[in-house]
Amino acid sequence: MLDTIAALPSSWLSSIGGIFGLLVGSFLNVVIFRYPVMMKHQWTEQSRDWLELEPLTDPQPPTLSKPASHCGQCKAPIRAWQNIPLISWLMLRGKCASCKTTISIRYPLVELLTGILSAIVVYKFGFSLQSGFGLILTWVLVALSFIDFDHKLLPDDIVIPTLWLGLSLSLLPVFTSPNSAILGAIIGYLVFWVVFQLFLRLTGKEGMGYGDFKLMALLGAWLGWPYLPQIILISTILGSIVGITLMVSKKASRELAIPFGPYIALAGWLAMIYGDEINRAYLSYMNIQY
Repeated sequence: MLDTIAALPSSWLSSIGGIFGLLVGSFLNVVIFRYPVMMKHQWTEQSRDWLELEPLTDPQPPTLSKPASHCGQCKAPIRAWQNIPLISWLMLRGKCASCKTTISIRYPLVELLTGILSAIVVYKFGFSLQSGFGLILTWVLVALSFIDFDHKLLPDDIVIPTLWLGLSLSLLPVFTSPNSAILGAIIGYLVFWVVFQLFLRLTGKEGMGYGDFKLMALLGAWLGWPYLPQIILISTILGSIVGITLMVSKKASRELAIPFGPYIALAGWLAMIYGDEINRAYLSYMNIQY
């Protein structure tokens, strides 16, 4: 069976990966919306317990599995045919089947983005361990990016286990060697930590969050230290372009905190797919043998 799948043309494999990515993207929408709510409820309970206050009497927050998918406005349950990734949104014309409330276009966009990125990963790595774990990293980065975009938060419960998984994969190895993975995690964290400390001492302000350090450590653990320079450069350029554009268009002030996680995640994903080509092109330009 596995030999049969491995023998499929790359276009077929990438199509299968894309379809599977659409399904995963539907679940990622749940994670992106519900997980921060779960975390904030947990933090509130812990804070009240530490302050010796009365326990919360509010209803328990949703989990990733309960309650079943429903309309946020009228609470009508979403039936199976209404939950087909991308297709259902198009069939319903972007509105709830019961109350006709507009369904955010971001839901199908997350599904479509996850499907496209998944197809590219499978096309790049084929039927291999790199492809399987590359998909996992892709899905994690998509979820983290949107959570950070919405809440300026990169949950440790997602980042830290993924970082350890990356270090563990280096023992096989999948993407890089143990030495490179360990150095990648250390250097990835320290580079942004040092920048953070310098910026704090020069301006008295925090230029980024600790979640950004951990996300860089995660990518260093998965891909190895040689890819960190390009991740840092690309993420900084992307973040600067967006920040400057917002300020020029007067949609943001200099004091606005812009989440940096999505740009780190995008740069890390590009490094996973095109990292060798990017490094080779740069070193060739600098007349350095790669």
